[in-house]
Amino acid sequence: MNMQERINTKLEEGFSPISLNVMNESHLHAGHAGDDGSGESHFRIEIESKSFNGVSRVVRERMIHDALSEEIKIIHALSISAKPVE
Repeated sequence: MNMQERINTKLEEGFSPISLNVMNESHLHAGHAGDDGSGESHFRIEIESKSFNGVSRVVRERMIHDALSEEIKIIHALSISAKPVE
């Protein structure tokens, strides 16, 4: 399973999102700092879930970081847009 699939699976399981988009943006950072040549170093997440209702943006991002604790040790950059369903 590649990193994008790992991230997607963990977020699906952890948050039962209404919408989820995990994008590998590593190609946009080729040759930059943090590019390890794997093609799996930079990701963007857009997620909408009821799990985030009533929770601040900072706490939502911490929740995602906790869910992806193993993946975050490997990747270089993670951009997160986590929205509640209200």
